[in-house]
Amino acid sequence: MGWITKFTKDFVNAEALKAQKEAGITRKLIAFELTERGIPRQGYDIVDAEGNKIGVVTSGTMSPSLGKGIGMGYVPKAVSKSGNEIFIQVRKKTIPAVVVKLPFYKG
Repeated sequence: MGWITKFTKDFVNAEALKAQKEAGITRKLIAFELTERGIPRQGYDIVDAEGNKIGVVTSGTMSPSLGKGIGMGYVPKAVSKSGNEIFIQVRKKTIPAVVVKLPFYKG
């Protein structure tokens, strides 16, 4: 929200927001596509190749136009580059996914 927050006036929680802005972002919202069958859902864990939790799915569904599971989630900034492989923990199964740029469908 740095693009709309001005620190020229005093407001509630101004110090905390200013500290966050100076520190920079640590997590980034990414889009991903599953490379195997599965449907990602809100709240599912995003994990790395070793199975360590690195993020969480904020939204996900099965795309009828793409024929695969798609979703969005928060991950560390270092993992957010398009083309990086991540894994989605769907129930007790780990499904590979790839970070993609939006929009999902380019028609």
